[in-house]
Amino acid sequence: MAEIEKKPIKITETVLRDAHQSLIATRMPTEFMLPIAEKMDKVGYHSVECWGGATFDASLRFLKEDPWDRLRKLRDKFKNTKLQMLFRGQNILGYRPYADDVVDAFVEKSIANGIDIIRIFDCLNYMPNLQEAVNATNRIKKQEGRGHAQVALSYTLGDAYTLEYWANMAKQIEEMGADSICIKDMAGLLVPYKATELIKAMKENTKLPIQLHTHYTSGVASMTYLKAVEAGVDVIDCAMSPLAMGTSQPATEVMVETFRGTPYDTGYDQDLLAEIADYFAPYRDECLKSGLLSPKVLGVNIKTLLYQVPGGMLSNMVSQLKEQNAEDKYREVLEEIPRVRKDLGEPPLVTPSSQIVGTQAVFNVLMGERYKMATKETKAVLRGEYGQTVKPMSQEVIDKVIPGEKRLTGRFADTLDNEMDKLENEMKEWKQQDEDVLSYALFPQVATDFFKYRQAQQEKVDMTQADTANKAYPV
Repeated sequence: MAEIEKKPIKITETVLRDAHQSLIATRMPTEFMLPIAEKMDKVGYHSVECWGGATFDASLRFLKEDPWDRLRKLRDKFKNTKLQMLFRGQNILGYRPYADDVVDAFVEKSIANGIDIIRIFDCLNYMPNLQEAVNATNRIKKQEGRGHAQVALSYTLGDAYTLEYWANMAKQIEEMGADSICIKDMAGLLVPYKATELIKAMKENTKLPIQLHTHYTSGVASMTYLKAVEAGVDVIDCAMSPLAMGTSQPATEVMVETFRGTPYDTGYDQDLLAEIADYFAPYRDECLKSGLLSPKVLGVNIKTLLYQVPGGMLSNMVSQLKEQNAEDKYREVLEEIPRVRKDLGEPPLVTPSSQIVGTQAVFNVLMGERYKMATKETKAVLRGEYGQTVKPMSQEVIDKVIPGEKRLTGRFADTLDNEMDKLENEMKEWKQQDEDVLSYALFPQVATDFFKYRQAQQEKVDMTQADTANKAYPV
């Protein structure tokens, strides 16, 4: 039997971003991350994902932290490892499409503050919504010699999502100037043998490196990684074991051990990984004790494969039903989700499309009449503001929800004027750094509340220092 060529599998570590986003609602504070960062820097990871996604919103809203400050502090600790972020295409890290000048400024500041790899995705896999972020990354790479544009395809199931569809998308990503491709399987829908087919089909159409990101929600993720690695995938996303599994990623140490002694051996030191795991283990216990980590998100939910509902979307839906004292409608809403998804052109279910479909399904069930009440986001999807879907949307639903309205056929951002000057003017009283304008652009109210909090804290420090000085040097 011919010897297999050595091809060590690379790992992106998610414990500082997606792992805690998936399990504990993105509540890990920066001060907890910093003491272990230098040890993590010695592992030899392909990259550490530590920013983007929901971390930005959660930092400002719940942790009262400046997300830019977090990034700078982590950059200072990780001397040898690339830092990675998740970026929602034209939506950046927010929920609406932004003008190109905001996208450009955000990409520039992300790289300037320490990001190496920007993973860019669009909730509809609508390529025009990805192009500006890729262009901006490439411009900075040319100027500064730093920056890597990775385009992520939101993986989903449905008639339109054939092997040919994914292979063609891989080719388009290469043509648009990206540096690598990620298959972003946010709901854990990719099963092992389908992963073999998918990776092989995409590899035939592109020379770009392919990374695979999945979640353990449906229980198959580790097996999926095994088959994907054997099929030639280049990088996999894993999480340190205390914050792995459930709605998070497969455990880093388990995958390292799986490939030990094979052509895919990572070469990572298990003793070092054990020390890192020992640091996170008490934190996991604390989160369980406080209720921040619910045992519900740690099990396997095979219904994911049935309804294609990501873990975060499920928990969001449950809380919406609780607020309305309608938990008994849970199964009805689960069954309504695929119908709403079909009405809206069968989009992948990932932020923000997952929230839009889930919330509309809740409304449809609670109102007792489908689309009697439609959210403004549902209307925006039907107008084409989020981009074009793979399959046509229901004409019946369009006629009921936005009767007589004109629908977009191109990119919504093309209808927007530049925004940066206007945004800076709106928030100038709070501006302490250029990055503050971008925080405000994404979350105007949340950022303003944070700026007020920051100012109050600074005034407290100034008063304390003045008081200390007066005691030391009385007038």
